[in-house]
Amino acid sequence: MWEMANRTLVGSVDQGTSSSRFLIFDSKTAELVTYHQTEMKQFFPKEGWVEEDPFEILSSVETCIEKAVDNLKALNIPHSDIKCIGITNQRETTLVWDKVTGKPLYNAIVWLDARTGATVKELIAKSSQKNKDSLRPLCGLPIATYFSAVKLYWLLSNCKEVQQAVKNGTCLFGTVDSWLLWNWTGGVKGGKHFTDVTNASRTMLMNLHTLQWDNDLCKFFDIPKDILPEIHSCSEIYGHMVDGPLRGLPISGILGDQQSALVGQTCFQRGQAKNTYGTGCFLLYNTGPSPIDSKTGLLTTVAYKLGKNKPAVYALEGSVAIAGACVRWLRDNLGIIKSTEEVEELASQVDSTCGCYFVPAFTGLFCPYWQSDARGTMCGISQVTTKQHIARASLEAVCFQTREILEAMNKDSGIPMTSLQVDGGMTKNNLLMQIQADLLGIKVVRPSMPETTALGVAMAAGNAEGVGVWSLDPKDLTAITTDHFEPAITEKDRDWRFGYWKMAVERSMHWERDESLRGRDLGFWSTLSGGLYFWISFGMVVVAQILKDR
Repeated sequence: MWEMANRTLVGSVDQGTSSSRFLIFDSKTAELVTYHQTEMKQFFPKEGWVEEDPFEILSSVETCIEKAVDNLKALNIPHSDIKCIGITNQRETTLVWDKVTGKPLYNAIVWLDARTGATVKELIAKSSQKNKDSLRPLCGLPIATYFSAVKLYWLLSNCKEVQQAVKNGTCLFGTVDSWLLWNWTGGVKGGKHFTDVTNASRTMLMNLHTLQWDNDLCKFFDIPKDILPEIHSCSEIYGHMVDGPLRGLPISGILGDQQSALVGQTCFQRGQAKNTYGTGCFLLYNTGPSPIDSKTGLLTTVAYKLGKNKPAVYALEGSVAIAGACVRWLRDNLGIIKSTEEVEELASQVDSTCGCYFVPAFTGLFCPYWQSDARGTMCGISQVTTKQHIARASLEAVCFQTREILEAMNKDSGIPMTSLQVDGGMTKNNLLMQIQADLLGIKVVRPSMPETTALGVAMAAGNAEGVGVWSLDPKDLTAITTDHFEPAITEKDRDWRFGYWKMAVERSMHWERDESLRGRDLGFWSTLSGGLYFWISFGMVVVAQILKDR
């Protein structure tokens, strides 16, 4: 039973792609006191489109806050012990609303939505270098379906309600953090329209060097600056809750979810990295006070800025679109498991995939390919393939994608990683963690308290000037206990399997339907291209293996 005396608590909103949560931490011990979670609905109006209801996002978080506060009462802890709250959120998800009515102008377009494939081609053709990397020197990102500016450009081009609101001067744009903050600090009655540098760095509109909205980028995307939120640091008081059980409480921390996990894992030194396994998979590598331009398809982003007068710290990031979403697909679309937790038991019933490789490119491939026209592919299926093999291939897919990112990161940084810190809901799966260690060939380190994403923004909120209940001095930080997974297969086996994965990836490319090709006889060309992909890829694997064996 928790003691009532002199606890200093910090609340953490964790609004993710598949669920919303409110977690309450003890600022002295970093211990999780209680939490509440609710699953989010997603809508798929067309192939590749992914949307959520902005009002459901808002109400789901408010429900979680109410339930978590009720939990405190059951523990005989007064909610007045909570001194501040922070917000961490799914990044790149794009919302537009009317500042007069407070109503959304369109559903939230989720970060993994791929409707903007044609928009990307249009923007690349419009760019000075006719290349997806034309804007990287300013924003650190390629022109891709992933980022908020591309989604907002689509909305401004296709949604009459948005066009009219812009014309009327009533349109506001923001990522999920901005939507929540605006509503909780007053909404139509003076709500604060702010965001932080980490979320802003994912829009393609913020200059990485000035940390402000860039005139050239806004002009390129034809986006009026007056609809954009004001950019702030990750750790300061933005405003106060105007309603609900936490009325009057300062909101003092905002971090994009992956950057929040980096802070929660205390990766404050250059060269430290973490990988988060959630709906997608995101590996961040702390590069220190200067941004590093990636040559391998990684993203250059802001890691954190922990105070108004603190310096920004940067990171390289590798992003995988489909990780936990792959397991949900097994549950919701194929029905081979009844809950996501069952995938470990099912996959552990076989000791290999029996040659089955699954590339879950449901909405294209992110790092390091940036191919929005890729689609999911399953290769190597035979008469002996079972649902157990498919379940295991799904877990291996997450791990192979992580290996591709890790190899790119090693090239960009010049310093190969010797271990990988991990977090996120999927890390509860011991089989997944062991497969990850096997396929990387390095130690995988998992914290005993996996809620590092929510913890990171709680630390930032509690550290804010005017709050001061959480010290980020290294000597004051609570040591995180961990367990380790060591590689248990040979390098030869590891590389051989990775070679076949790369062949499967080649087969997933350029599968998005092109209506202009309808009625044409594609049999010869698809056979020819497929054959070329196979023999070139297989030849590379064989040559690499021969050289390794010498």
